[in-house]
Amino acid sequence: MTQSPSAAIDAIGIVGGGQLAWMLAEAARELGVALHVQTPAADDPATRCAASVVLAPVDDVEATRQLASRCGAISFENEWIPLEALSALEGPRLAFRPALDALRPLISKASQRRLLNDLHLPAPRWCPLAEVLRPIPLAPGLAPEAGPGLAEPPPLPAPPVPRLPDGFAFPLMAKASRGGYDGRGTIPLPDRSALEELLGRVDPDDWILEELVSFDQELALVACRDRHGQVACFPLVQTHQHRRVCDWVLFPAPVDHRVEVFARNVAASVLTALDYVGVLTIEFFYGKAGLQVNELAPRTHNSGHFSIEACRTSQFAQQVRIVAGLPMGSTEPLVPGALMVNLLGPDDGDPEQLQRRRVLEALPGAHLHWYGKKGGGAGRKLGHLTLLLQGVSPGERQREMGRRLEQVRAIWPLSSSDTP
Repeated sequence: MTQSPSAAIDAIGIVGGGQLAWMLAEAARELGVALHVQTPAADDPATRCAASVVLAPVDDVEATRQLASRCGAISFENEWIPLEALSALEGPRLAFRPALDALRPLISKASQRRLLNDLHLPAPRWCPLAEVLRPIPLAPGLAPEAGPGLAEPPPLPAPPVPRLPDGFAFPLMAKASRGGYDGRGTIPLPDRSALEELLGRVDPDDWILEELVSFDQELALVACRDRHGQVACFPLVQTHQHRRVCDWVLFPAPVDHRVEVFARNVAASVLTALDYVGVLTIEFFYGKAGLQVNELAPRTHNSGHFSIEACRTSQFAQQVRIVAGLPMGSTEPLVPGALMVNLLGPDDGDPEQLQRRRVLEALPGAHLHWYGKKGGGAGRKLGHLTLLLQGVSPGERQREMGRRLEQVRAIWPLSSSDTP
């Protein structure tokens, strides 16, 4: 299907078939856009709403070629994709949105950190994990002798002793450079023995080391940019983690308006520098050191689910609009506030689980989204519940949020086994 760069597209593709792709497919159906998905399992959530399905792993490039034959533009459910192999498909007959070049600096935490450094944007101090294994240079005159006159070859050097770069001190945080999410691939390092244990079981080239940030709140901002360079942002939200998995999200974030303005400026800088087209989410730490970027997620995001009910355009409808070449919708809120609560599992077929879902759905101002995942262990995101808040002042919303969260947890408690 050939498309003019300025023409709207009536069919788009998504590589991935999980809950994000499912909510994208729902939004596409409401907009009259056919959404085709590439996903490995016939019962993945997005298959229920997709216009068609290419059953294949998300890194199967030939399957993506088949997906491309059904649509004019393709986007991705997440950033773990074979960029170099996909570049052969990019051309006048097919647009990737965001473009592969825009995604390239975002697919690893190391390249994200380099990007933030280049843009002089605030982020925790970091270094590649492999840097702690760099040998200490020997002083002049202490190098081992070498040459044909030696009776025996010099002994092999001892394995390098881990040595923190200047300015770093324990405790620290180690993060897998690729693929980590929902607490996976994130390991606190309280001391040297923890560092040595980690180095004994991972490839240090695949990890980064960060200073442990002291923060008061975790915040997130879903931002978007269309093909004309127009930037828009959804409201800044507060996020709360349970065992490093998102537990709940509160809109609006209880911070000074100047914090949100700064966050929007950070988003505009990243989107513009990358010539990024699509939805991108920025997670922040906020505390005494100010606002610092924790992570960049080039996609729709758990922290933006509240927008389905609380904003004029949801993050999913916005992504569909941008990928299809339609005008962006308004990101303005419709309500004073909202609380989004993740429903963690396992989905073990317990008949009481269905009853609990019905009780949640009956709560005033509640909107339940159940993903329909099959199987999975403890801590898996099975669905989410959005509760619309009526409090006008920050204090009123905070009290209301506390009451509503208590209601939800009385019905759907956090289990001690809800771990990543």
